Amino acid sequence: MDYIPALLELHARSTDIVIDSRKVQSGSMFFALKGEHVNGNDYAEKAVEQGALVAVVDDERLKTIPGCFWVEDVLTALQQLGTAYRDSLGIPILALTGSNGKTTTKELIHSVLQTQFKTFATKGNLNNHIGVPLSLLSIPRDAEIAIIEMGANHQGEIAFLSELVKPVLGLITNIGKAHLEGFGGLDGVKKGKSELYQYLMEHSGRLFVNSANTVLQDVYNGYDKVELFGEAAGDHVKGTAVLDNGFAAVQCDGRLYRSKLVGAYNAGNILAAIAVGKYFGIDDNNIQSGIATYEPDNNRSQWLEHGGNYYIMDAYNANPSSMTAALKHFQAMDKEPRVAILGDMLELGDDAIAEHTSIVKLACSIGCAEVITVGPLFRDADTGQATRNFENTLSLRSWLQQQSFENTYFLVKGSRRIGLERILGEE
Repeated sequence: MDYIPALLELHARSTDIVIDSRKVQSGSMFFALKGEHVNGNDYAEKAVEQGALVAVVDDERLKTIPGCFWVEDVLTALQQLGTAYRDSLGIPILALTGSNGKTTTKELIHSVLQTQFKTFATKGNLNNHIGVPLSLLSIPRDAEIAIIEMGANHQGEIAFLSELVKPVLGLITNIGKAHLEGFGGLDGVKKGKSELYQYLMEHSGRLFVNSANTVLQDVYNGYDKVELFGEAAGDHVKGTAVLDNGFAAVQCDGRLYRSKLVGAYNAGNILAAIAVGKYFGIDDNNIQSGIATYEPDNNRSQWLEHGGNYYIMDAYNANPSSMTAALKHFQAMDKEPRVAILGDMLELGDDAIAEHTSIVKLACSIGCAEVITVGPLFRDADTGQATRNFENTLSLRSWLQQQSFENTYFLVKGSRRIGLERILGEE
């Protein structure tokens, strides 16, 4: 790591950090990562020609090329630099993980904290072994607090990311049936996600815990730096989930915290933002404002009106836990007619067909005028129910364009790779 001081100095002079040579601009710091199909070293000289301050490479043939900085392994250097820069900042970092709601919760907390602090939050979902160090290196030097999202689909990943981030606070949104294939089942999900709390407890950090996540109680039992939030008596921040004109809201300490999020299942995410805000001393009015002004995007719990119909667009991610919550909310809506459009849930391993079967049965039991599914996993689900299945989103879109739905309420939910948001496309 004797090269880290030099890289820190270059980072301080750079305009941005890029791993895609097409995004290089004058002053960029380009990391020549190797991908499955592309080797960034092949684009290092071009990056320098385009104005990059430096290209960090690990191809020995580039050692003597002006503008190239050679290391043994570019990814390792990126990760080590991210941690070194984090150490230089000396600010509190809140790390966040969970099976569902990570990005929504992160954005709510960011919206609350930035009312009184210079706050940085992970952009998009840069939450893996590459995205996390990129996020760390993007924290402005004048930031007072940072929120770093951490994702995983195998045990050990959160532990590794925690060592990179060195958080002093942490939040696990929930433990659900996500990435069952990689984690090896629900117990594996719990073990993998709870690695964040384990790290924090080993380093005297503070845990934010939703009391509804009873599966995690044995992880933090006996630890004294815990901020409980939820609907249980004794929670440090206690609130009640309510619906406010169809949108998620929370009644807490005599105040109504409104949001623009669809679905009562978002109440836990709102409570998390309230809890973190109160911990940092944010004024209650500012907490209310931060939550109320957050606008969901990227097809996460969005309410859309299109072509005379209404859509709950939640097509960024899906697993059995989040799908069940979305369907139960859809059932509770006092709106008719309703149509459920559900896309395959990925990375479920041997449980895939059983979980898809269970979801179809639930969808068919909640009074929908029609249940439409997309993908081979839903096609192969053994339900005995009358549903309509499409091979892909484009074939569904063609069919929808031939229908005459009007004043119909749609729930649109599926895994990101299914691309259900394209059903509203024009082409």
